Amino acid sequence: MTEHVLALAGGVGGAKLALGLVCAINPEEVSIVVNTGDDDMFHGLYVCPDVDTVMYTLSGLYNSETGWGILGDTFQTLSMLGVYGAETWFNLGDQDFGTHIIRTFLLSQGKTLSDVTELLCRKLGLKSHVIPMTNERVSTVLQTEIGDLPMQNYFVQERSNPVVTGIYYDGIDAAQPSAGFAHALDNSSRIVLCPSNPFLSLGPILAIQGIRDKIRQANLSDRACIAVSPIVGGDAIKGPAAKIMKELGYKVSCVGVAELYKDICNIFVMDEQDSQHVSEIEALGMRAVVAQTIMNTEADKIELAKMILELEVK
Repeated sequence: MTEHVLALAGGVGGAKLALGLVCAINPEEVSIVVNTGDDDMFHGLYVCPDVDTVMYTLSGLYNSETGWGILGDTFQTLSMLGVYGAETWFNLGDQDFGTHIIRTFLLSQGKTLSDVTELLCRKLGLKSHVIPMTNERVSTVLQTEIGDLPMQNYFVQERSNPVVTGIYYDGIDAAQPSAGFAHALDNSSRIVLCPSNPFLSLGPILAIQGIRDKIRQANLSDRACIAVSPIVGGDAIKGPAAKIMKELGYKVSCVGVAELYKDICNIFVMDEQDSQHVSEIEALGMRAVVAQTIMNTEADKIELAKMILELEVK
């Protein structure tokens, strides 16, 4: 088994830990498989919010002040679209539009999403492997009190306000893991589930046919399969994870997250604020590790990544 790290990621928390990992070791030894259940079409362009968040974060373009998009971007194009009566609730900056334009063009030429993502990452100077979870179209849909909502409509347009009663991943039955994902699964000595929303970010990745079984096999073979909790002190660091967990009837705590991953992970990392839950985590059959998981600075990201890279199955 080659020394290689596979990180499953989506959203801001996933991108932060991904940055820590590529700073902590040779970035060529890191594969980051990213959720594409958030992907959608805007103004005729194919937009990959989670893939772009990871790309922009690793390349230093990311706007940490807003939590999305490119730092210093302007919005002239979106403003002009508004003049023409187009819906502009989904913010896309002018530089960001460039990413979506070239992606859509290359897809129209018959390239796969994996091929396009690899090309974009190379142009941005990235050495790590940023890999879409699948090349098939999968759409995360939230069942809510006001009807079924695609992920971006729920999260951005409705600001995560509607009560969620269920979630499904449209197209998941036909989706196959991308070739890069399958290769990383077979050739990674360590699998890390980043502190991402378990339903909206990691849920689609783990729902692809055969993926949970593959990770479960890695777990049983004593490869380190590590989950990092996105819930700290009974709440999400960012985003609607805690709200959705509560509405779907799950425990809103790191224990509730651990229960979702107990069949596929042998190590669970929780924040220092949740150290009182160690015995509950261990009762699920996982090694419990307490650490500083809130990543406010680049040093925080790297320190957490280094700790994760040193963890071994006991």
